[in-house]
Amino acid sequence: MKKNMRLYKMGVFFRKFILYFILLFFALLWLIPFFFLVMGSFKSTSELFQVPFRWLPKHFDFDNYINMFQQIPFLRYLKNTLIIVFFSVVGALISNSLIAYGFSRLRWPGRDKVFMIVLATMILPYQVTMIPLYLMFTKMHWVGTFLPLIVPQFFGNAFYIFLLRQFLTGVPKEITESSRIDGANEFQVFYKIIIPLAMPQLAVIFLFSFIATYSEYVITSIFLQTPGKMTLALGLQSFISDQFAAHWTLFSAAAVISSLPIMIVFMCLQRFIQNGLVAGGVKG
Repeated sequence: MKKNMRLYKMGVFFRKFILYFILLFFALLWLIPFFFLVMGSFKSTSELFQVPFRWLPKHFDFDNYINMFQQIPFLRYLKNTLIIVFFSVVGALISNSLIAYGFSRLRWPGRDKVFMIVLATMILPYQVTMIPLYLMFTKMHWVGTFLPLIVPQFFGNAFYIFLLRQFLTGVPKEITESSRIDGANEFQVFYKIIIPLAMPQLAVIFLFSFIATYSEYVITSIFLQTPGKMTLALGLQSFISDQFAAHWTLFSAAAVISSLPIMIVFMCLQRFIQNGLVAGGVKG
């Protein structure tokens, strides 16, 4: 009996060792490029491309960070980006939570068929709707403003709707029905009962929407053609737009600073992410 227990513990230890080794391996695959980026921000251009390659700079020089702020209006680009991100995230949270509530807790004719149509839109690439949207926003005189990047977020996202709807279908109906018996209207049930329960899923949507909007390049390059309204993604491109005078060290410094907001948001929401994805991806 003791021998079997010992073998069982050894097997559990071995499986955990293999699992942690695989996780550590993939973590290093992500960390190595980021480490290269950070170290490159402290190097000179000649040192960055020297042969043989050196991981660490000879001297940690902060001139790249100083010159980067002098080369582009970094703070203006950051301000523009955060404005777009703020309203886009607010729109994503409001619209997707309301739509998911309608698909999961309210009964109306054709609800499931409409939901399948919404899911079908996930297979459409953005390139299919890019030209019609551009023509529509041009006629509305929105090109060159933040509106084409913000307003569509208030009309829902198929993946976010699916994530929230899957979770809400698992919430016992007795919870909402008892609230209605106590005199709560539909909005009160949504705001006071459903929203607190769905906080992990809303945190996941917040994070995904933040990252997608913050790092978006293609859409912003189409609709934001005014230099004063460029975002960080467009601003960083100016460092490497000229193939004969690309400032890779300045680009590395700007990329390091630009990645800090995403890291901060991820660390603040980290404890919600796993629970939100698991609960939203599996129907209760």
